[in-house]
Amino acid sequence: MTADRDADGRRGGREYDIHVRYEGDDDPKKCTARKLAKFGLADLHRSDRATPYGVVLNPHAERALSPADRDASNLVALDCSWESAGEAMFSLPGDHRALPYLVAANPVNFGRPMELTTVEALAAALCIFGRNDRAEALLSKFTWGHTFLELNEEPLRRYADCEDSTDVVEIQREYLERGEG
Repeated sequence: MTADRDADGRRGGREYDIHVRYEGDDDPKKCTARKLAKFGLADLHRSDRATPYGVVLNPHAERALSPADRDASNLVALDCSWESAGEAMFSLPGDHRALPYLVAANPVNFGRPMELTTVEALAAALCIFGRNDRAEALLSKFTWGHTFLELNEEPLRRYADCEDSTDVVEIQREYLERGEG
């Protein structure tokens, strides 16, 4: 079943407030969350308590992110080093969802599945919610940003056309069985 479309033919016309629980343990020059905040595209929060409730992008979550989650008003990511991104770090309040199979385009993890930067994770979620325009706006601040959308064009489109988490997991399984993960 295809998601509802707004007057302009886009899926999901909702605006999402972008929030990042910011740990500050990465190289500040490579930190995508800081760059988003610099351009007014995301709000950084230094504590769990200060971070608003919303859909939390969490690689340890039991449910996959899907278009069924698009009614949230806040989209929340955790920005921390991959070394400290253990399950205990994701104690944020909200509806925790895991992103499905996608490939990184950032210079540090290019071509690696599931090792996305904060901006890639947020952009992927926005695409799944049918807000490619917002995803492109976030990624436009990075020289490699368009590459993320190009590398993941097919899976992002397919995930956005899903009805729920179960459908997303089924499509992800196809990519993993092909040996793409």
